[in-house]
Amino acid sequence: MKIDTGDTAWLLASTALVLFMTPGLALFYGGMVRRKNVLATLMHSFAALAVISVQWVAIGYSLAFGTSHGGLIGGFDFVGLHGIATVERGTVPHIAFAAFQMMFAVITPALIAGAFAERMRFSAYLVFILLWSTLVYDPVAHWVWAEKGWLFEMGALDFAGGTVVHLAAGISALICALVLGKRTGYPHERHVPHNLTMTLTGTGILWFGWFGFNAGSALTSGGLAALALLDTHLAAAAGGAAWLLVEWAQRGKPTALGVASGIVAGLVGITPAAGFVAPWAAVVIGLLAGVVCYAAVVSKERLRYDDSLDAFGVHGVGGLLGAVLTGVFAEKALNEAGRDGVIAGNPGQLVPQLAGIVAVGLYAAIVTFVLLKLVDKLIGLRVPESDEREGLDATEHGETGYAL
Repeated sequence: MKIDTGDTAWLLASTALVLFMTPGLALFYGGMVRRKNVLATLMHSFAALAVISVQWVAIGYSLAFGTSHGGLIGGFDFVGLHGIATVERGTVPHIAFAAFQMMFAVITPALIAGAFAERMRFSAYLVFILLWSTLVYDPVAHWVWAEKGWLFEMGALDFAGGTVVHLAAGISALICALVLGKRTGYPHERHVPHNLTMTLTGTGILWFGWFGFNAGSALTSGGLAALALLDTHLAAAAGGAAWLLVEWAQRGKPTALGVASGIVAGLVGITPAAGFVAPWAAVVIGLLAGVVCYAAVVSKERLRYDDSLDAFGVHGVGGLLGAVLTGVFAEKALNEAGRDGVIAGNPGQLVPQLAGIVAVGLYAAIVTFVLLKLVDKLIGLRVPESDEREGLDATEHGETGYAL
């Protein structure tokens, strides 16, 4: 198939947009921690940009999109991106597709860091994300997105990463929170966000970058990309509005952190569905994501686990919800590569959607648990209590975020 310059231009622009999301995530998370941990939290995202980019070129892309072995994992044919620089993949250069997918691989382990912010050793974090990306992200991406992946062949729909990115990261985040335990003093001591203006700035960058995340996944610059872009925006808006209203009704005041969280919840919820559902359905998905993720975040206080920055409550729960609702609202008339869902007369689409949720959730949980235990035995997961009280900026990095 001949390379289309318009499709290529859009994919390259989308790659830059998705790259920008990782610094956006750094600000989103960084504003929510205490001042003494801001740099350590920012480092989680920027270190992932460095480490996982190299891993992706070396072996990650090949494991995710190389020749399939039983639908479970790719081969070694693309190690070092061998042989793709001068060939096409559909209407875009193969190397552009690999670069676009790299940005998804980068941000996914960085999402997990929200669960253990303010208490994990930086060295342990680096080893963990390298292993997790290789043993969890790359195989799951192959299952869902590779043409011979077993979930792809089953018919599971995931347009831009509801299961591959958000569910896998969110479930892994929950396991991390449980294995590492609560922050020192939590919940009796207040762990107040130190800079919500930073968090809101990060939210805006994430919203902006998400257009590349979802609309770029069309791999064309035509009507499908336009649909995904509009669905993405509407779901984000609906998610922010829903969280705002529910929080206002329950707690008496609408908060800036609540609106930011609702926007991200809407973005997470629409991610698997963005190229398969009508705009009205995107609004419904966003509204439901805002309400359900709010309930999940509030419930952690009752369930007594410390998911520091709500990585599971927003990404895990939002990804799961989005995957299910994709099976409800998908319409093949909107995307020939998709399938009809429940509303279009095909309740059977829920079967592969649920199969994907269960398979990815269980696999991510089990492998994450094993990796955490391994890393803990090798170098230790958690900083000493004295370091935690002093702050990770000073003890882990020898720096301070604010010289005031």
